[in-house]
Amino acid sequence: MSNQADSAKGAPTRKVVAAYFLSLDGVAEAPDKFLTGWDDETDASGADLIATQDTVILGRRTYDDWTNFWPTSDIQPFADFINAAPKYVATSTPLTGSWANSYPIEGDLTTFVRTLKAQPGGDIGIHGSISITQSLLAANLVDELRLVIAPTIAGTGQRLLETLPPTHLEPTPATTTPSGNLLITYHVLH
Repeated sequence: MSNQADSAKGAPTRKVVAAYFLSLDGVAEAPDKFLTGWDDETDASGADLIATQDTVILGRRTYDDWTNFWPTSDIQPFADFINAAPKYVATSTPLTGSWANSYPIEGDLTTFVRTLKAQPGGDIGIHGSISITQSLLAANLVDELRLVIAPTIAGTGQRLLETLPPTHLEPTPATTTPSGNLLITYHVLH
């Protein structure tokens, strides 16, 4: 089922959904260093997230890191999803490796995403690419933030929501998992 909504012009518009693990102080970099608890509810939220996505946007650093891991991973259901989905990579240099369904973004990122949103399909996911999410939030192109907030303070690391213009969000009801993770979705008000 596609998560399409009618835009002001009546044409379908795909949602851009940025999903992150965050520490309580907003660090998104290297979540394996601060995410201390995992449980079935956290797992299920990830499966629900990717069930609506059929396209992914990655930054070059994330692509380079993930191309060495996910093609041979058996961590399900994300491995099957990320390996099969078209992956558009923001980069100024040719892609290396042979990760299936990976394509460099030609031209301007925001123009590319506007065009992609206007095409038929499911949600467009951003995973693990902090600078891409920041650029698209600043350009008012992200529709949802799906967050797993760990009950830890990382102290250092790149924060997801730094250096952004004022942005109004509408939260959905949050859930706290048995591990203490807070699962919350914020709709970006355009």
